[in-house]
Amino acid sequence: MPQDPRILVDASSFLYRAFHALPDLRAPDNLPTGAIYGVANMLRRLLKEHPSDEIIVIFDAPGGTFRDRLYPEYKAHRPAMPEELRVQVPLLHDWIRATGLPLVIEPDVEADDVIGTLAREAAPDQQVLIVTGDKDMAQLVNSRVRLIDTMKGIETDAAGVEERFGVPPERIADLLALIGDKVDNIPGVPGVGPKTAARWLTQYGDLDGVLAHAGDIGGKVGEALRASAHYLPLSRDLATIRCDLTLPVATYARRAADVVALRALAQRLGFQAWLRDLPAGDAGKVPEKRSSDIDRAAYRAITTAEALDVLLLALKAADVVALDTETTSLDPLHADLVGISCAWQAGGDYQAVYVPVGHRDAGPQLDRQTVLTALRPWLEDPQAAKLAQNAKYDWRVFWRHGIHPAGLARDTLLESYVLNSSHNGHDLDTLAERYLQHQNIRYEEVVGKGKSARNFADVPVAEALPYAAEDADVCLRVDALLWPRFASEPGLRRVLMEIEMPLVLVLARMEEAGVKIDRAQLEVLSTELSRDMADCEQKAFVLAGQSFNLNSPKQIQEILFDKMRLPVLKKTPGGQPSTNEDVLAQLAVHADLPRLILDYRGMAKLKNTYADALPQMINPDTGRVHTHFQQAVAATGRLSSNDPNLQNIPVRTEQGRRIRQAFVAEEGHWLLSADYSQIELRILAHLSGDARLLQAFAEGEDIHAVTAAEVFDLAPEDVDSAARRAAKAINFGLIYGQTPYGLAQQLGIDQAAARQYMDRYFERYLGVLEYMAQTRALAKKQGYVETLFGRRLYVPEIRSSNPARRTYAERAAINAPMQGTAADLIKMAMIAVDAWLQERPERGRMILQVHDELILEVPEAGLEAAKSALKARMEGVAELAVPLLVGLGIGKHWDEAHG
Repeated sequence: MPQDPRILVDASSFLYRAFHALPDLRAPDNLPTGAIYGVANMLRRLLKEHPSDEIIVIFDAPGGTFRDRLYPEYKAHRPAMPEELRVQVPLLHDWIRATGLPLVIEPDVEADDVIGTLAREAAPDQQVLIVTGDKDMAQLVNSRVRLIDTMKGIETDAAGVEERFGVPPERIADLLALIGDKVDNIPGVPGVGPKTAARWLTQYGDLDGVLAHAGDIGGKVGEALRASAHYLPLSRDLATIRCDLTLPVATYARRAADVVALRALAQRLGFQAWLRDLPAGDAGKVPEKRSSDIDRAAYRAITTAEALDVLLLALKAADVVALDTETTSLDPLHADLVGISCAWQAGGDYQAVYVPVGHRDAGPQLDRQTVLTALRPWLEDPQAAKLAQNAKYDWRVFWRHGIHPAGLARDTLLESYVLNSSHNGHDLDTLAERYLQHQNIRYEEVVGKGKSARNFADVPVAEALPYAAEDADVCLRVDALLWPRFASEPGLRRVLMEIEMPLVLVLARMEEAGVKIDRAQLEVLSTELSRDMADCEQKAFVLAGQSFNLNSPKQIQEILFDKMRLPVLKKTPGGQPSTNEDVLAQLAVHADLPRLILDYRGMAKLKNTYADALPQMINPDTGRVHTHFQQAVAATGRLSSNDPNLQNIPVRTEQGRRIRQAFVAEEGHWLLSADYSQIELRILAHLSGDARLLQAFAEGEDIHAVTAAEVFDLAPEDVDSAARRAAKAINFGLIYGQTPYGLAQQLGIDQAAARQYMDRYFERYLGVLEYMAQTRALAKKQGYVETLFGRRLYVPEIRSSNPARRTYAERAAINAPMQGTAADLIKMAMIAVDAWLQERPERGRMILQVHDELILEVPEAGLEAAKSALKARMEGVAELAVPLLVGLGIGKHWDEAHG
């Protein structure tokens, strides 16, 4: 009877693939876990599919190997392991050991050599499966050795190797020698690819045969082969996997899993779904996640009046219900309702349904209005607790259909964001991966991609059911994991329940309101920008001595660095001289052409992003532009907006102000702008407790003039506008962690003078210096910093061994409490102002929020009352050690109101 197969896992190759392939998964303490999850999940599947087989996991050992002695340049250009991957490796090793699988790490050789030896030493009648994605392993394949790529689901035997590479397994090392390997820095024949190399090997037998006939090969490729002949045998040695190591194979026995250790690791890493699967006692192997955990086959479509009545009873009886909508459009102003999903728990079991109401197929479904009429009392009941993922969208869809839902308890998008704003992505698919270790059905899998994509209304109900119901089901399950975490985090709970959740409907109302745009103004500006860009282009041609494409970084590189010989200040990741804005600004000191290119780019951005794009975004039904506010993007808590992005309209240029002048009030209304004055410096005074800052703000002094007097040793009456501007740069630069080099660049002075100014600043404001030192120390100790109201920003790289990353994290740690507190204040102000507006909707409406500014559109008759209410609510939203000060402005357009 043949033995069970020996399974050899090339874990090092999967480590990098998992790291780059999976979303940014994080543990509760912000430790990255994507690579751990990817490799461990692959091993879990192997254990399930091969419960009794011999499985050995092999990793590369740290440090060099015998190949480095053969060729010192071997792998010399391979970048160091990323810090976010490096910190995962020890925990992954711990996980593998806890499963009971043998973990092999042999010094002075590579994992490939260990795998080759273990494959060679297997019993004569034992099959060997090598789990890898590494092409080099193809040389090990024979009648009893196969390769399995579990990520791609591909199994390769000897015939498969020859089909893929054009040569049999025993010629793979020769092939690799001829084509070389850029990753491992193995030199090959320049210009020779796999097809040419395979043809030579087929014709001449092996590498030695190719070299013996090198004189018979003509053309440039023959010349290259002959020039490379002296090192190709070494390249073959480097590419050849050793199969003759002396290994303690008897120690590679599989043991029973350490369930206690696995449970502790699952808890530590935040693998909640795996934690639920692990038994409390002993187990011989890692259990695979139960297929019934998320059972799409259990989802039901509600297509009859009787089923709808039963659903209503279940919804009313549930403690909380996750709600989701399917529509015809991502824009809620145009989205027709196609279906509604609900999920809840009953008797400890998760239940999820989908109510189709707008599918175009012939399948059974209920009338949309019938369903909305039946659901209206429950939807609009403030006592009926509801969950959603990105509730702002779903609520606006219901508004469009005449329903005004109440009882929004929590939004999983915001729960995830508040728990860790540094995570990449808070969409439901990412949350399912991150918190449930579950992969949702992707939207594209249902509707298709590109030109062949169909509208969701054209998806048959049977296909829509599992996708739609899963969204509500996963939302409910994610909330069940995340909401309990807030019980022990009162600061985060306050941010979620008193700031982010109340803001959801405030932003929804602002998006619905939109802002009026003067199309004619923008058309005139677009024409002017086109003319000015053409003038700029002609001037650039004169300075360059030739015409060139000002939109082409490559041609700009050739002009600035090859022709004009300007200094290369920075390089792109591809090694080319950079022409980004910072570089051009520095080069503008030496030549006029970089300044012209910057001017051209600025005008092109205004024209393309605003002057031409905004008129196309005017809603034909409302005559207004409706931006989308994003709550869960910026790590510091700041709001952002898109379609269009209104946060980055330049205000220092005349043309930028012209864009704002196109944002106008409706007839009979005014735009009312309210802007927090020097908010981050006031927050710095509060957080640092610096006596001089507190005094200056308490007495209403000009803080920049005060700083100028302190830093430049001037009498207050001698501070002129230039000194004040320099002091302003210092005040704000220090908040953002500006270096002496950065300050010198901004002020046009040398670094020594900039450092002297900074030293003098900290001598005068000792409290600020102490605050920064304490904040850095606290961030390093706990891995995060907090705003005044409890918002948290994780800075894991503050412990990095990389000085650049560590310094960046330190700057972020100092800035985040100030910028984050400012974000909290403006959000709290928006909630307060919105409450005042909702008392009497005729008072006006809030239409924009940009940085520290709110813009209202109010009727002329209520302007004075609105000014008083807006100022009072913004200044009274919180009590700091210094007064909050709000500046007001009114105008018929945004620029006039802001100015």
